[in-house]
Amino acid sequence: MMTCSLRSFVRSCTQVRRLIPSAVLALTVGLSLSHAADTGIDLLKNGDLETDANSDQWPDDWSKAKVGGSWEAEEGNHFIRLKASEPDQMIMIYREIPIPAGAKALQLKFRARVSGLQIGTSSWFDARIMMDFLGADRQVVKPGPPAPSFRKDTEGWVDKDVTFLVPEGTKILKFMPTLFKVTAGTFDIDNLSLTVIDDTEVKAAAAAKQEEAQAKQTQKADARRAKAAANVQADGSLIANGNFEASKNNEWPDGWPHPKTGGSWPSEDGNHFLRLSSSTPGEMVMLYRELDLPAGVKALELKWRWRVTGLKKGAVPWNDARILFKLKDAAGKDIPNPPGPVYSQKDTDGWVEKTTSFLVPENAVSLVLMPAVFQAQAGTLDIDDFSIKPTAPEPLIAAKAAQEAADKKLYVAPEEPNKAKWPKELHVDGKKVLDSDGKEVLLQGVNAGGLETLATEKHIMRSALVGMEWGSNIIRLPVKEEFWFGRNPIQKDGGKAYRETVDNIVNLVANRGGYVLLDLHRFRAPKPEHVEFWKDAAEHYKNHPAVLFDLFNEPHDISWDVWKNGGFVEEKKGADESAFLSDEEKAKNSGFQSVGMQALLDAVRSTGAKNIVIVGGLGWSGDLSGIANGYTLDDKGGNGIIYGWHIYNWHKDWQGRVMAAAEKYPILVGEFGADEKKVNFLPVEIQEDPYTWVPDMLGFLQKNGFHWTAWCLHPKATPVLISDWEYTPTPFWGEFAKRALKGEKFEMKKMR
Repeated sequence: MMTCSLRSFVRSCTQVRRLIPSAVLALTVGLSLSHAADTGIDLLKNGDLETDANSDQWPDDWSKAKVGGSWEAEEGNHFIRLKASEPDQMIMIYREIPIPAGAKALQLKFRARVSGLQIGTSSWFDARIMMDFLGADRQVVKPGPPAPSFRKDTEGWVDKDVTFLVPEGTKILKFMPTLFKVTAGTFDIDNLSLTVIDDTEVKAAAAAKQEEAQAKQTQKADARRAKAAANVQADGSLIANGNFEASKNNEWPDGWPHPKTGGSWPSEDGNHFLRLSSSTPGEMVMLYRELDLPAGVKALELKWRWRVTGLKKGAVPWNDARILFKLKDAAGKDIPNPPGPVYSQKDTDGWVEKTTSFLVPENAVSLVLMPAVFQAQAGTLDIDDFSIKPTAPEPLIAAKAAQEAADKKLYVAPEEPNKAKWPKELHVDGKKVLDSDGKEVLLQGVNAGGLETLATEKHIMRSALVGMEWGSNIIRLPVKEEFWFGRNPIQKDGGKAYRETVDNIVNLVANRGGYVLLDLHRFRAPKPEHVEFWKDAAEHYKNHPAVLFDLFNEPHDISWDVWKNGGFVEEKKGADESAFLSDEEKAKNSGFQSVGMQALLDAVRSTGAKNIVIVGGLGWSGDLSGIANGYTLDDKGGNGIIYGWHIYNWHKDWQGRVMAAAEKYPILVGEFGADEKKVNFLPVEIQEDPYTWVPDMLGFLQKNGFHWTAWCLHPKATPVLISDWEYTPTPFWGEFAKRALKGEKFEMKKMR
């Protein structure tokens, strides 16, 4: 009995095992079939436009057009009419149609009658049915359906039929019969149906159509490339009449399109050139020329001359004089990552020769040149002697690889806060700066520049790290309130990324036991927006042990009373360090009501933040004499004030500028240094040799126990501590500063 029962059990199990694959297969097929939408279903209710259950003289389930729509009848048959009563109207019926899950393809059928049609100012201003797919998030899903259109009258009613695939993720079809900004016309539609169909034939037809179109594109591209090769100039240039001299009508250079506005063809001393000129703020004055490229071109070198005069930049950084470039493929579509523009943001010194080179992708068929005065306030761009020649790609490929490697090397990953490694909170005690253990701290470091001029500065994290590696225990970080709040036109996130960058620098420095001096890098005198900044920034970094606040970079050309308490700031006259400011910045720094430095300090303390503040004096923070004469600020219960001083190799009277204040208060020299390259806004003879000035200044700071942050760890922000983005210290300044940060003592041989 036991043997028999065992044999029966095994046989039963075997039968069950054999049945399992069949059951699973049936279930799988069932699931697959249930996932596909049923074909033949008409998704358009009341597609014949006959039902009007609520008697509102409009077919049920159809929205009314805002203008130009009516529900008509002929011989008992109803239809919708769209009619343009005046040019350039958008006459549309809007309907959203749910698309069932699993629908792979749709067939749209309808009848249409078009009469009296006059198309509008653009080729697509006609009679059409526009459609878009939407996903569950109501974002457009690509690729979209076609738009059946009519550019001329029909012979009475005509039947139309269009099929199209439904992309993955589609939930809704936006359905919009439209008279699209036509000059005149009537568009009648009737008997609409939208049916789910099998996608097999639609896919095959789409693939065949795409293959045919691709073949035609390739054929046309080959012909264009051959013609371009045949038209290469005698000197090898791909552009004809690049010197603007040839003109059949003696009115405009051959081969060059007219800009819509602001273009002229002047000559000087018998030489012709093209001029683009704008006197209307925000106006786009642009010339557009497309050049076909011969086959096998892998890189191009462009040379030309230009002259920029009377340029006043517009509202955003790229509102200047520039030449933009595009590369297009065989379909006429823009190829991503075009060559960068060449631009000028100020007048040139007469005619200037320019050159640029870039790689050409294999699928590029044409190059587009777009010289422009790009929505500037005003300006004139003269261009001449264009030459465009193929060049060897290898140097450009090598340069691109080197840049990518450099960018990779520059990258420093953000860090999470590691409070165990953070420095101790600081406070002022008389002339000393002490930590929470009562230990005296001497702050010495560098300025990590960049975020005061660009909202996105790719070097800044590496700069902060290098500053720490040089031996700094503090990094002065210049910032701008415009970027902090995301108010620059290039920012689209309300400043979120900018603030995160500052946070990342604070974490990086604090995790290494260092301090960050957050410097509001503004000039002249404090304004209400600077109060707004400090309320926000102080709240954000309230009582962070590693963060100090430099309230205002460089006040200047105001009285000590206005400096402290606020008041009207008059227009400044004369030339000095303000020469490096833009015209816009200079204008903003004149003729306004200042809130004063005390208001900035009050803004910080109003948040409950006790962080040490640095307060710069007058004369571009180069004069602290008023601090010793009664113009100190009231700290109101904070951790104290360090007074800030800036000094460069053209400033004299060190004694009078700082020493009286240093008798009573701690001093932080927030900016100082000297450069071999003389600044052009001051006489050369007053700018001392850095090899004599720098050692004496470092000795002066060390002798008097001043805190300091050297300017600037950026190869383009003079005086430069580094010569390149390899962070090579400059011999005349960076080497000295680095040695001082490592502990070397310098002798001050004489005061200035």
